[in-house]
Amino acid sequence: MIRWIAVRTAAVWLALGLVLAGAAAQAQSVQVTVNGTQITDQQINARAQLLRIEGRGSSNSNRTQMATDELIDDAIKLAEAERVGIAVTDAQVDQAYGNIASNMNVSVSNLNQVLTQNGVDPNTLRSRLRAAIAWQQVVRQVISPRVQISELELDIQAEQQLEETSSFDYILKEVIFVIADGSGMSASRRTAEANQYRSGFQGCGGAVEQVLQYQDAAVIDIGRRHATQMPEAIANELAGLTVGQLTRPRVTENGVSMYAICEKAEARDLTFIKQDLRQEAGQDALEQQAEAYLERLRNEAAIIRR
Repeated sequence: MIRWIAVRTAAVWLALGLVLAGAAAQAQSVQVTVNGTQITDQQINARAQLLRIEGRGSSNSNRTQMATDELIDDAIKLAEAERVGIAVTDAQVDQAYGNIASNMNVSVSNLNQVLTQNGVDPNTLRSRLRAAIAWQQVVRQVISPRVQISELELDIQAEQQLEETSSFDYILKEVIFVIADGSGMSASRRTAEANQYRSGFQGCGGAVEQVLQYQDAAVIDIGRRHATQMPEAIANELAGLTVGQLTRPRVTENGVSMYAICEKAEARDLTFIKQDLRQEAGQDALEQQAEAYLERLRNEAAIIRR
């Protein structure tokens, strides 16, 4: 009798287990297969929830479609990374996840809590980060070496951007009236002192001796700078000044600052303009080639939607 009860009990638990397993399979039904990698409705719903708390997507159906497309791309990116021998470690994912928390000025545990409270498993974000890191490495290893930038085109663009105010080379000194934390010194008072200094300025030779008359003020040798290395507003002002003059006082994070012109010469230097253009052009070309590469992988992938 006892044995019969035990057998019957075991049968009941087995049947219950099969029912629960069937329910779990139904709850996580496969919606898409990408090169053999399965994407379930649970993954799609979780990614859609992440999109919702990020403020992306115009409706639930829109977010579901966006989530599906993202997960398909993630599967493609991870597969390509594996094909070229790239493996993303848990430590890399942890660092990227921690960087997000840091940018939000919260701890990792607080970020976990924020996600969980909004119905998002933190692993959903970690999965996205893993694919992003993998693709970043694919782009760096496979695509970046293919990007070519035309130096002639950069020269032409740099010439077009070079303005009259950007055609000077300087030797500069910075005169700064410091506003120390907790000093109680106001920016308006320091600006007034800077203007007083400026009105009596007689050139770079006497800059240091003159600044000694003021408390918490200093002269810093900046050295040679081309106009293209300076912020546009300062470059424009410097262009209108002559040797021995100071720019007007500007409030900065360190205090009140002025620039003194010790030497000034006309110089059409395209170096720094070209550096910026090269970086912009290279980034644009890299993004275009990366998207074209991903599009080719999409077209070649075996994607089955159910």
